[in-house]
Amino acid sequence: MNTHPEIAYFTEDASVETVNARIADSADPRLRQVMESLVRHLHAFVKDVELTQEEWGVAIDFLTRTGQICDENRQEFILLSDVLGVSMLVDAINNRRPTGATENTVLGPFHVDGVPEYEMGANITKQGGRETCRFEGRVTDLDGNPVEGARIDVWSDSEDGYYDVQQPDIQPRHNNRGVFTTGPDGRYWFDGIKPVSYPIPDDGPVGQMLGHLGRHPYRPAHMHFIVGAEGYDPITTHTFVAGDDYLTSDAVFGVKGSLIAEFEPVTGGDTKWRSPYDFVLHRVGQGQAR
Repeated sequence: MNTHPEIAYFTEDASVETVNARIADSADPRLRQVMESLVRHLHAFVKDVELTQEEWGVAIDFLTRTGQICDENRQEFILLSDVLGVSMLVDAINNRRPTGATENTVLGPFHVDGVPEYEMGANITKQGGRETCRFEGRVTDLDGNPVEGARIDVWSDSEDGYYDVQQPDIQPRHNNRGVFTTGPDGRYWFDGIKPVSYPIPDDGPVGQMLGHLGRHPYRPAHMHFIVGAEGYDPITTHTFVAGDDYLTSDAVFGVKGSLIAEFEPVTGGDTKWRSPYDFVLHRVGQGQAR
């Protein structure tokens, strides 16, 4: 029921007040807060750029095509959220951590459950692997104490820039994926490959938008990690290859300076590269401000 008769009819000046006045008093308080803010910002945007009818039609068509390309294997709206920086912003707001704790970044679309659990030191590469790499480091708490029993879920693309789920007829299942658990010393080490940069799917509406904006679709090379232990706040993050060409122009804005890892060439060993990186967990409830 409209309790504000003075704004019962829509005008340009009172557009926000008119729309928000239609929200019922019985609406969920959080829903009311979110929708009222959405209306305020959306109307402010339309007024700021003085959106034309033709431009609004293009926007509706873009959103329609974005929805039409989605299926069980592809979520173009998440991709849109990613390239606009919204995914990273939501992640940052929801993963504020105390100084010293490892920073979060986006999960990405290629994580899978049911990955094999390996003994420490195993090789997760089942196919390919010209640029072999030893990943190693420690999992500690904020005071530098080792975290025993930390579960480390890792995955990366292949040397051709594709994840196994993108090439089910080419790559073996769970190629470049594995789960490891730390011992009393908190150390981890496993063999994989030095990851490579790759483009996000750019054959749909979001890719076309990037092209019109003069933006490329590439992500810098990275290894994915989910690190967690009982009583600790879990980390979903990447380590990025230092020196990659796309570190400062990641298409989904996932790079943070603290997540850039060294990839050191190795001579005379079983692997060509070594990438050391330590993860720092903080206990649940141990502060959020960073």
